[in-house]
Amino acid sequence: MEQLFHNLISNALKFSKEDTPPRITISSKALTNEEVRNYGALKENETYYELIFKDNGIGFENEYAEQIFVIFQRLNDRHSYPGTGIGLSLCRKIVNNHGGKIYATSIEGEGAEFHVVLPEKQA
Repeated sequence: MEQLFHNLISNALKFSKEDTPPRITISSKALTNEEVRNYGALKENETYYELIFKDNGIGFENEYAEQIFVIFQRLNDRHSYPGTGIGLSLCRKIVNNHGGKIYATSIEGEGAEFHVVLPEKQA
């Protein structure tokens, strides 16, 4: 979990806008049974929580929302935004190993939101 949080917060800072102070908000909520059912792959009648990491950074085109979780896939050049391209794929692996889901939404130039859904109890 520490690695998950570290990667999501580090990315929010790394992809901040040059002339804008970074703003990161982290919120959480318990999911209703209907929200759990809407995810499809989660176990019904279990309690899940959604953590939302929202930033005001550069964002990305929403069509790449799945690609960013693929290992070594990068949307930006290595010189402008250094990194290995494994951070978000590692986040997905961590969340999957805990029986949850992770996805991202964004509008280019307006920031991104990373949604992490985790069960209250581990199997």
